[in-house]
This record gives sequence, C-alpha cells and structure tokens, in this order.
Amino acid sequence: MLDNDQCPDCKRINEVLSRVGDRWSVLVVISLAQYGTLRFNELKRNLGISQRMLSLTLKELERDGLVNRTYHPTIPPKVEYNLTEMGQSFREPVSALGYWALENLTTIDAAREAYDQSAEP
Repeated sequence: MLDNDQCPDCKRINEVLSRVGDRWSVLVVISLAQYGTLRFNELKRNLGISQRMLSLTLKELERDGLVNRTYHPTIPPKVEYNLTEMGQSFREPVSALGYWALENLTTIDAAREAYDQSAEP
C-alpha cells in the first residue's frame, strides 16, 4: 500500500474516483451526454432513481464541476441540467465503462450464476 510520501495525492484521487465512479453519477453523466440538457424529472424518469438520490447526485456532480444547473423562475419553476466542459471531457471514459458493462452483461450473469451455485451447501 502506498503511503502519503509515495503518493501524496492518492487520498484526493480516491475521493474523486469515489464520486465520479459511483453508479448514479455514471448514469447521470451518460444520460446528459446522450440527451444534452435535461430537466430533473426527465433524468429521474430515465434512470428510475429516487428523487432524493438524484438530488444528492446532481448536487455532488455540480459541486465537482461536472454538471451545470440552470434555474428558470417560471411557474412552475423549471430546473435544467447539462454537462460542463469538464463533464464533456468525462464522457469518453464513462461511455467506455457503460459500453463495457453492456457488452459483458451476459458473461457477468453467467459468472454470478456459476459462483452462486458453487457457493451453495
């Protein structure tokens, strides 16, 4: 294991990867990359995510500079989200991860089934 002298930024890298590598962040970035600007409820509906989890995820992505939040003071209020320039630069690695998951779903399902069967008493 590397200590702070060998990798002074490892803790910070871990913090960033924990944020951008979590399931919902990846799916939000993929959705915004695919559709451009989306309203909160469009994202919620597309992802099948709870309102609370989507709100937390979007706040963290906005805090990290990956997502823009635009509030329109209309009745009812309208809030839209899109990727920042940095969020756009994150599209490629996130898309690669998403495509890898899609391409390997069957293999992963088979591996899980084999593991579960071998673990049964």
